[in-house]
Amino acid sequence: MKILVINGPNINMLGIREPEHYGKETYADLEEKIRNHCSEKNIDVQIYQSNHEGDLVDEIQKAYGNTDGIVINPGAYTHTSIAILDAVKSVNIPTVEVHISKVEEREDFRQISFVRLACVKTITGHGTDGYLEAIDFLTEGK
Repeated sequence: MKILVINGPNINMLGIREPEHYGKETYADLEEKIRNHCSEKNIDVQIYQSNHEGDLVDEIQKAYGNTDGIVINPGAYTHTSIAILDAVKSVNIPTVEVHISKVEEREDFRQISFVRLACVKTITGHGTDGYLEAIDFLTEGK
C-alpha cells in the first residue's frame, strides 16, 4: 500500500503559527509521527509540502497510477482552489481531506471546502492525529 500525504501552505510553520489552533508540534514532528505510524503498518508513505498551488497540483498528478491513497491538508487552498479540486478528481485516487483545527467552528470563509467535493472523507479538529486516522481509513477501508 502506497500513501501520499500532501500539505499545503503554512503547514511547514506548525509549532510557530497560531499554536492555539494548530498545537505546538512542529512540521518535523508531524513527519516523524506519520513515518513511524506507516512503518509500523508496513505502508509506503511519501510526504510532500508546498506553499505553491501549482506544485501541489503537480504532486497530485504524479501520484496517478502509482499511489493507492492520498491524505491532503490543502491549508488555505481548501477554500480557494478549483485547480486542486480538479487535480484530485482527475487522478481518481481515494483521498481524505484533513484539517488539524476544527475548521467548522472557525471563521466563515473556512466553511467552504472545494477540495472536499472530491474526497471520500474529511477529518477535522483531531490535531495531527487526524493524519493517522486518514491513513488508517485509506488502508483499512474504515
